[in-house]
Amino acid sequence: MTRNPIVFLLAQRLSLGLLLLLAASALIFMGTEILPGDVAQSILGQSATPQALANLRNELGLNEPALARYFDWLGGILRGDLGTALTNGQDIWTAMSGRLANTLFLASCAAIIAVPLAIILGVIAVRYRGQWPDKLISGITLTSVSIPEFMLGYIAMFVLTVQFRIFPSVSTIYDSMSLGEKLHAVAIPVLVLVLVVLGHMMRMTRAAILNVMQSAYIETAELKGLRPITVIARHAFPNAIAPVVNVVMLNMAYLIVGVVVVEVVFVFPGMGQYLVDHVTKRDVPVVQACGLVFAAVYIGLNMVADIVSILSNPRLRHPK
Repeated sequence: MTRNPIVFLLAQRLSLGLLLLLAASALIFMGTEILPGDVAQSILGQSATPQALANLRNELGLNEPALARYFDWLGGILRGDLGTALTNGQDIWTAMSGRLANTLFLASCAAIIAVPLAIILGVIAVRYRGQWPDKLISGITLTSVSIPEFMLGYIAMFVLTVQFRIFPSVSTIYDSMSLGEKLHAVAIPVLVLVLVVLGHMMRMTRAAILNVMQSAYIETAELKGLRPITVIARHAFPNAIAPVVNVVMLNMAYLIVGVVVVEVVFVFPGMGQYLVDHVTKRDVPVVQACGLVFAAVYIGLNMVADIVSILSNPRLRHPK
């Protein structure tokens, strides 16, 4: 029986993604194990007696071997149980789900603006490559990429909040808020995230299209008298979609996983802020759960990018 190459490659990518997630869970668990300090001491405080500390360690299972605790934690995850927070006794998934929804909302708003804008700017840069529009776009996007997120955040906050008083400095959102109120509240962090990822996506789009522009069929299209923008949009860009999708997915992963700094700067109630709050409290189960969710999102989006690249490859779609 002939093996379908697309099905084989898709199964290979899915298997690799699951193995990477398993490896990430082990690294996350080991990373939290080597953190300095004592969880029981952090919960009970410095005035706790040795007997109280010993009782709490026994109750939390901290006296068990690390390997046994890892497999117990992994088994709970496979059952859909992320555990219970040590500091307040809340179910982690229940407390995290609302925060995750807020982070996805913030990342989606940034992606809706950044992705089409990066592609349009990339096409314009190719159309006028070497001319002033190309140099202007490249210069602005490189500058935005070079500035750290927290500095971009403070600059945007100073200009749009202190000087012009257009948007609030604290981006707190609630379930009872309307969509317009939420968009107004997250306007500055969305702007910062767009500036952070725009340059990378634009430059990769530009590079991918320029690489395709060297092909013989592009020269044929130009010799037919087609307008340069038509050649780029109809002939070059569709054939450059695979690397563009890869870089878009990588930046989408960053928008979800790498928003910790932006959320802390603007006190946004998302996953990043939730993680930082519990790192300071040394709430290990919450830190482990947040790390695993971030790893799953990052690996999942990279798998999507790989699958799109496979499906967009004509040699795989139409094997000889």
